[in-house]
Amino acid sequence: MIRPTDIRAARILIVDDQAANILLLERMLTGAGYACPSSTMNPKEVCELHRKNRYDLIVLDLHMPGMNGFEVMEGLQEIEQNGYLPVLVITAQPHHKLGALQAGAKDFVSKPFELAEVLMRVHNMLEVRLLHMEARDHNIALQTAVHELEASREIVRLKTLEEKKHSDRELALAQETQRSLLPRFLPLFENFQLRAFNNPTRYVGGDFYEFLHLSSGEWVGILADVSGKGMPAALLSSMVLGALSMEFRAGTQPQEVLSRINRLLCEKSLEHQFVTLFLFVLSPDGDGQFISAGHNPAYLFRAASGKIEELSSESHFLGMFDGASYGSRDLHLEYRDVLVVYSDGVTEAENPQAEVFGEKRLRTIIKQWAPSGGNVIEQKLLEAVTEFTQGMPQTDDVTFMVVEKCQ
Repeated sequence: MIRPTDIRAARILIVDDQAANILLLERMLTGAGYACPSSTMNPKEVCELHRKNRYDLIVLDLHMPGMNGFEVMEGLQEIEQNGYLPVLVITAQPHHKLGALQAGAKDFVSKPFELAEVLMRVHNMLEVRLLHMEARDHNIALQTAVHELEASREIVRLKTLEEKKHSDRELALAQETQRSLLPRFLPLFENFQLRAFNNPTRYVGGDFYEFLHLSSGEWVGILADVSGKGMPAALLSSMVLGALSMEFRAGTQPQEVLSRINRLLCEKSLEHQFVTLFLFVLSPDGDGQFISAGHNPAYLFRAASGKIEELSSESHFLGMFDGASYGSRDLHLEYRDVLVVYSDGVTEAENPQAEVFGEKRLRTIIKQWAPSGGNVIEQKLLEAVTEFTQGMPQTDDVTFMVVEKCQ
């Protein structure tokens, strides 16, 4: 969790060939409580300074003698090849803004400066940068746990009970690490009640869900299913979850969030890996939108009519096609309406006779128990899946969320 003190303690470098501009920006930042602004008038020093100090934010003028801001960003890209380029560009030329963003800058400020705008953009960029670092560190921790597990698997055919217990503790640690990526407590959103459940088929799996409060006053719910099982799926799900959180906290619109995640997966994931995802955004009054990226349909129970609506779209999986786009559809929940989003581990759960649970059973449970509220649906659905599978080991993770409009 990023605290205000973390943001104010961030390392900031100001790069400008005009001493007056540097003095003005330093006074703005120190006056707002930032503790560590530093500066240079020599753009040729920037890369070496960043390599040494790893700044959280570089406020960079585009037009400087000897070496312009675009050339500086080329050098910074070599340092931050697998990371996040923390550059806030300063320019008095509006037509240079697009070029700066294409070169890797994350935002820009126009000259002459407006105090409120500068401080807002600095704060937002630092928050995103620190979230990026936090997500990266979390991913490293998970990878470390996975590597430890893989090493332990080399000790084949454990010979003693103590060795078996040791292995179980390591597997439990991997499970705990992945579970820490899921919300520890379901958030409280005005006029809504939330329920969610996740049970991986192994110690770790590829399904996850997330709820995020947006600066607009709306909130977003996400349920995703990563292809594959076990450690590879867990690693990919942690990367996707971290990227989603970072993009939404940066204020990116849902359609663009999924486009960026899709490009990331096309670039970073293995050829056979992909992600299906159902995402929805709601305001306190129940208005919103949803996007389904190749995911199975969600079901919306209408309390007024007792009917169930199917929410689906024709968008592609994430990570399949580099140029895919993701359009949203309108969504509105009235009082006592219930939205159920699930992974295919629910409907494809098998019993000893190799029959699947199926969407028909799921719809029947929703229709019968939705009038009693989200808590009851969660309980009855878990009971039904457990009774149907009769203890049979399952091949896919079981994950679902239930959203009820309670006012």
